[in-house]
Amino acid sequence: MNSRLSGSEAALATLACKKIEATASPDLLIGGLGMGFTLRASTCRARSASTDRGGRIGARGGCLGAGPMAALFGDSLSDPRASIREIDVAELIKTSSLAFDAILLDVDNGPEGFTRKANDALYNRFGLQAARAALRPGGVLAVWSSGPSQSFSKRLLDAGFEVNKIRVRATGKGGGAHHVIWIATKN
Repeated sequence: MNSRLSGSEAALATLACKKIEATASPDLLIGGLGMGFTLRASTCRARSASTDRGGRIGARGGCLGAGPMAALFGDSLSDPRASIREIDVAELIKTSSLAFDAILLDVDNGPEGFTRKANDALYNRFGLQAARAALRPGGVLAVWSSGPSQSFSKRLLDAGFEVNKIRVRATGKGGGAHHVIWIATKN
């Protein structure tokens, strides 16, 4: 994690929110709290939006936003529409049917479990089917990645999503590295 390269994490939220902007009071699930950039950029957050740390490394003793990185989170943690739960986001997705208008995943370094092999459960066939079942009609699964994945777009298509893969600047500005965001819409 790096606070100087927050543009793509913010883009994860803004691109997903753009897809569901016509939804009144959308419910979002953000898996992977990190430094809070995605949460802060979730301008379309609504009444029961949940933010889950998922399988991210770090902040084991509590939310980073309540301590050393409070300035990065701004007032997003005190927003009454947001709630923080330290649980496995894959388990929450599996047990939530038609619960969300958007699921935003910034867990691990993308759709290939890099730091924790267990994170593959979010991005394999069964994880994607669970995500699709947890989304309402027209819902969006947005996935952040530090780099491309040759097979992930196909897995999304096979799970019944309409897929758009977008390269964004890590900084959010011109120059620098690119990251990838998949916007997968439930047909």
